[in-house]
Amino acid sequence: MYDLIIKRGKVVDGSGLPAFTADVAVRDGRIAKIGHVDGPAKQTVDAAGKVVAPGFIDPHTHFDAQLLWDGYAKPALSHGVTTIVPGNCSLSLAPLKAEHRMRLVGMFNQIEEMPYKAFREGVEWNWETFEEYVERIRKGLAINVAPLVGHSVLRLWVMDQAATERTANDDEIAAMQDLLRQCLDAGALGLSTSFVDMDETLQPVPSRYADQREVNALAEVLGEYGRMLQIVPEFYDPDLTIARIDQLAELSLAHGIPTTFSPLFVNGDNVDAVQRVMARVDEQFARGARVWPQVQTRPIDISFSLAVPSLLFIRLRGWYSILRFGTHEEIMAALKDPEQRAKLVEEAKQMDPLWAILVLRQVNVGPDGPSANQPLVGKTLGEIAEIRGTTPAEAMIDLSIEEELDAHFLAANMGHNDDERVAELLNHPRVHIGASDGGAHILSFSTYGDTGYLFSRFVRECRAMSLEDAVKKVTSDTAAIWGIPERGLLRPGYVADIAVFDENAIGRGDEYYVADVPGDGSRYVRDSIGVDTVVVGGSVAWSAADGYGSEGRGAILPGRETAEAGA
Repeated sequence: MYDLIIKRGKVVDGSGLPAFTADVAVRDGRIAKIGHVDGPAKQTVDAAGKVVAPGFIDPHTHFDAQLLWDGYAKPALSHGVTTIVPGNCSLSLAPLKAEHRMRLVGMFNQIEEMPYKAFREGVEWNWETFEEYVERIRKGLAINVAPLVGHSVLRLWVMDQAATERTANDDEIAAMQDLLRQCLDAGALGLSTSFVDMDETLQPVPSRYADQREVNALAEVLGEYGRMLQIVPEFYDPDLTIARIDQLAELSLAHGIPTTFSPLFVNGDNVDAVQRVMARVDEQFARGARVWPQVQTRPIDISFSLAVPSLLFIRLRGWYSILRFGTHEEIMAALKDPEQRAKLVEEAKQMDPLWAILVLRQVNVGPDGPSANQPLVGKTLGEIAEIRGTTPAEAMIDLSIEEELDAHFLAANMGHNDDERVAELLNHPRVHIGASDGGAHILSFSTYGDTGYLFSRFVRECRAMSLEDAVKKVTSDTAAIWGIPERGLLRPGYVADIAVFDENAIGRGDEYYVADVPGDGSRYVRDSIGVDTVVVGGSVAWSAADGYGSEGRGAILPGRETAEAGA
């Protein structure tokens, strides 16, 4: 008897080869047969008229904290994502000594916009080593997790306060190498580092104090295991990005490792720069190096209120200082004070075109219902300013005061929104689809549904990519690039991670606000559209009919066995 048979589906197996109609049988967590399947099964899924594909792999997420209270990584799993890679951008939750916990929480708050309160009320700090963290999240895990270890936390563990003061000496570098080996042995998929991020005091994160000698020594350890190095380059400067590509290429060639960098956006004002970056990527691949750019599918949208700091204001130091370090009362006082308000309005002129196109998306809803500004929801600040006889920036300040900072605004389609140019990047054979930031920036934008957007926008609507090629990009390509074994393809003997979806309907729902974060917190999410069934490790983890399954079958990848074999 089979555990599961998916009947009569359109099999897109992840190889890029043409689709075909077949049944897929599962036994003991693995694919047992693909073809015509007779015989009984404990569970049957009718996939007639639907696509049966490998589960999608998301290589750039920050679910590190969410996995502590939600082993399903909701709602990513419902979008067909069966494997996630957390620990990017030099930040992971292990290895982490007790005395460094709040330092790291501050970095997550600043860089990934994760609320302090969620850590305080949603996290039981009962681990220090990477192995202990892996065991902690393994309980109740319903999605596969292929975690990176963050360079910044390696430095904190070894160097303490000096991690943010200087380069490492020989003994400290050797200690970091040993610590990295312990993490890789415990199941880390690789190492992440950053050359741009700042901590909660707006100072460089620890990884930015490392010199080339240190980075090379850590890459040498990655070479012992054949594991990935992920970096965040100075993406705002094409010349610096190209220099990082060259650096990654030398590390890749010297140590035989894959490398990846993110993000890479294409906007109307940087087309030539992106072409230069991709030309250098091509040159380095021609030398035999592996330097994979990560490109996201969705346009750049940012939502915000003035109650919490938003990266949208990072260029406006006066604004950002007040929003980042002020209490609710101090922010309100600053907005009301004529002198401070005048300074903020003057500074906001640096971004004048933006304010007019912002949309008021939500106002305060009290026990008596929405506020008097509810009729303005859906209008741009330009329209509201015209109604009120003021400027868009001042209208934003006024609405924020009136709503006690609970007025929410949306900056939509700020970039990466030229379908033709984005499609050209996504189709590039050396571009790696990723950079979703799943689980992060929860009060700025929804990091869910990028795969649905890939299929709805670039496969179905723009016809810029075939169904088979799109599936390959987010399954077998990603598994091969990252060295994730026995996943990414529908093959007998492979682990049964499977997504069943309607190619004529798959997409992402509208972004909405939900209060499901520990500490009475909220976040923006999107529901999946057109996804029918998601199978993880041979078990139905989510279905449109029944929601989330009751038993998790997720795994830590690549796992200790693979780590030991690599060593």
